[in-house]
Amino acid sequence: MSLHTLFPLGWAHYLAGGLLIGAGVALLFVLTGRIGGMSTVFSSSWSYLLNQPFFRQPRFVDSRAWRLVYAAGLVLGAALWWRWLGPTEALGTTLPAWQLLLGGLLVGFGARLSNGCTSGHGICGLGSLQLPSLVAVLTFMATGFATAHLVLWWTGGVR
Repeated sequence: MSLHTLFPLGWAHYLAGGLLIGAGVALLFVLTGRIGGMSTVFSSSWSYLLNQPFFRQPRFVDSRAWRLVYAAGLVLGAALWWRWLGPTEALGTTLPAWQLLLGGLLVGFGARLSNGCTSGHGICGLGSLQLPSLVAVLTFMATGFATAHLVLWWTGGVR
């Protein structure tokens, strides 16, 4: 298996993106002491609309303003990257919408179950040597590998 097979659009932009994300969350932590996980951004955003006790927790309500700015920066950064450095051909998926929705729900459930997501545990948690984050990341990875192999088996392999 060659690098071109693993990374058909190249690998340099993945490296650059990883370095920028790492620098961004490190800068956020060093300058403010805040942890830049995205699952809390999701929950704190819902606190604007929902009155359920879970979403009304002070950790969500008190931090939602900076978290929305953080999320907007991620969206803007992705849009700028796509505009100036993104691939020239359109990317898409052939997956049906129900599979994308189901995948999103499962990822959201997993992030809530583990009290964080891959950005919170994988980038911030591992970066600060948190043992629960290591357990979460190993669980994410094992589940992802198992799911990928299950899907390949279910669909009859790569076509």
